Amino acid sequence: MTKKELTQQILKKKSYLCIGLDTDLGRIPKHLLEEEDPIFAFNKSIIDATKDLCVAYKPNIAFYEALGAKGWESLQKTLDYIPEEIFTIADAKRGDIGNTSRLYAKAFFETMSFDSVTVAPYMGVDSVSPFMEFDGKWVILLGLTSNKGSQDFQFASQDGEMPLYEKVMRKAQTWGTDENLMFVIGATHPEKFAEIREIAPDNFLLVPGVGAQGGDLAGLSKYGLNKDVGLLVNSSRGIIYAGDGEDFAEKARISALKLQEEMSSILDTRGF
Repeated sequence: MTKKELTQQILKKKSYLCIGLDTDLGRIPKHLLEEEDPIFAFNKSIIDATKDLCVAYKPNIAFYEALGAKGWESLQKTLDYIPEEIFTIADAKRGDIGNTSRLYAKAFFETMSFDSVTVAPYMGVDSVSPFMEFDGKWVILLGLTSNKGSQDFQFASQDGEMPLYEKVMRKAQTWGTDENLMFVIGATHPEKFAEIREIAPDNFLLVPGVGAQGGDLAGLSKYGLNKDVGLLVNSSRGIIYAGDGEDFAEKARISALKLQEEMSSILDTRGF
């Protein structure tokens, strides 16, 4: 999917919502456990209930690979079921030496046909560039994350130099372009979005942390939006686990609709 196509979907739906499919057998409604493939049955219902409200789905790969071969099968069925015009993100956080990264890229971009994959930058350019060799595919590089441990390394600096996350983001822009490179920026750092936009004015940002993690949609949107909208704001647990009964999909839709309506209002206010 191209940047133009993604932006067109955002403007058409008045939404920059990404829904995380972090599907846990221990949390899905009990009646689904009777299904032949409970994970896919859950995902299918969530997709049916929300596909007109979001522009991206983000399966967290750990929830599927933990189940072995059956989990990978559920993931592929889920990917195949997602409408073609919706952007797909393999939240895998891969990153290894070049030949290994090339195989990871082949797995997610060719074998499974995701539009994008999250990548860890710690090993540098040769661990990231293989993912950028696939036309129409995206690297979503970890920039400034929302977890507590982000303080351990990402803000580190020496002798007044820029913090590590900024160094990573600036360097990565020499590896790719705003047509194939996005950054993960956690919603729990809303005060940083003005600064982030100075570092990466044209790149899309994938923003986890809204919903269950308490991120402020209005605050991050105020400083994070750019001329192309440039945001994919993710909510996972806050949507997919909004209900735990037989009406779970309806509850998920209500939760997703609340975010979409807020996004629509923000976009209208900003003249999109």
